[in-house]
Amino acid sequence: MIATLVLVFLLGEIRARTSVAKELPPLGNVADFSLTNQAGQTVTLDTLRGHVWVGDIIFTRCPGPCRKMTHEMNELSEALPASSNTRLVTLTTDPTYDTPPALRDYIQQLKLKTAPDRWLFLTGTKQQIAQLAVDSLKLTSLEKPAADRESANDLFIHSTIFVLIDKQARMRGIFETTGEGIDFSQVKKGILKSIQALEKES
Repeated sequence: MIATLVLVFLLGEIRARTSVAKELPPLGNVADFSLTNQAGQTVTLDTLRGHVWVGDIIFTRCPGPCRKMTHEMNELSEALPASSNTRLVTLTTDPTYDTPPALRDYIQQLKLKTAPDRWLFLTGTKQQIAQLAVDSLKLTSLEKPAADRESANDLFIHSTIFVLIDKQARMRGIFETTGEGIDFSQVKKGILKSIQALEKES
């Protein structure tokens, strides 16, 4: 009887993991990188390996959707269980301006409740940012032509999505968070469900 119950349990686990794999198929691997967080500490792919993480890209001078995206990421941070090992990763499109002190100022201005080891705001050289954001995470990050800028700080065109990465550094999900008709409360539920599923993977 016990053996039967164990077998049923194991079969259920296999089916659940198979279902997750179908719903969240690998979309590509994240290449190694070396960037600097808001505390001035070096962060590499090995720092995040073994953790599920959610990434996005913003810049602190942004007059557009960046603050809304950051508030949404903050909502996600607050909704994660205390037991969760998931990390949040925010890249900047504007690394020349967004130094670690500028990122810390941004965090304070927005009154974000986060620790550097839970939510990483990352900066580096433009090439380093592009290698992670564009090449690995498939995020858009383009400098806006001066003639097309609507204000002095209207500097970049960038993605407004959150990407989901698994413990093996593979992209597993893409979530549009900001835009007409998008209800972030529903998007957040989908992200949290996906995180929960990926955290159960070995």
